[in-house]
Amino acid sequence: MRKRGLAAMGGVLGMLAVSVSPASAANDYPTVAVADYVVACMISNGQTRQVLERCSCSIDVISSIMSYDDYVKAETVARMQQMTGERSAIFRETAPSRQSLAAIRRAQAEADIRCF
Repeated sequence: MRKRGLAAMGGVLGMLAVSVSPASAANDYPTVAVADYVVACMISNGQTRQVLERCSCSIDVISSIMSYDDYVKAETVARMQQMTGERSAIFRETAPSRQSLAAIRRAQAEADIRCF
């Protein structure tokens, strides 16, 4: 009887593993990046189960819109813009920096609409 239960559980887990969408496989963000995003999101929005689900949804939406490389570039620009002084001017005044920032803002806005 116990073996059947384990076999059934293995079958269910196998079905869950197969049900990964092609979109999530195409833009596979590293687990650490996903975890960092979800933790920061939860710190900003509350630490409940509902917020965990919404924050997880949010990074899934962002990953479906942006490649991981584009996400890293945009996050870097956003962090560097917070610095003061002449060195950070390149991250505020150049067209590529503005485009990266606009792309992540659009992705986050779409994620907010879909998840929050």
